Amino acid sequence: MLVRIPKARVRPIFSVESRILFLRRHRVILDADLAELYDVPVKRLNEQVKRNQERFPSDFMFQLSAKEEKALRSQIATSKKGRGGRRYPPRAFTEHGAIMAATVLNSERAVKMSVFVVRAFVRLREMLSSNRQLAAKINELENRVDDHDGTIVQLIQAIKQLMTPARKRRRTIGFQLPAAKHTA
Repeated sequence: MLVRIPKARVRPIFSVESRILFLRRHRVILDADLAELYDVPVKRLNEQVKRNQERFPSDFMFQLSAKEEKALRSQIATSKKGRGGRRYPPRAFTEHGAIMAATVLNSERAVKMSVFVVRAFVRLREMLSSNRQLAAKINELENRVDDHDGTIVQLIQAIKQLMTPARKRRRTIGFQLPAAKHTA
């Protein structure tokens, strides 16, 4: 027997870590992503934040500037103004602000999901910390190596290249002939 699940109960599952952005030297999650995670409309989340402004100091939550919103517009897939889209720039919640949002929403789902949000911020912090430690050790090793030992210097440079995020290389369209080796 096939059981159909109503569409209202089907929610997309996404990685919380993938929704955490780095803005104004803070790791933040946007109000639309937080509302989706807490299973409430963005409007309701923002209403509760407005009603409880004293719980959201600037280190818990801030509103994006027009320049920041424009830079993120294509990434967060918001519609154009005047076409049913957002009228105000999104709010960005830090780790503490995301937890505070769960308390003002006062829903069971928000309280449960706040644990996932905290864990995502902690994992991200640990990843950044371990990457910094590795970079510091490589720099220390690089300073200890004499310039005449070119192999080790090349190895260190290769490791540094692996540590930096690689940009995707565009594939060319069409048939490509392999480069011919000329012997004269």
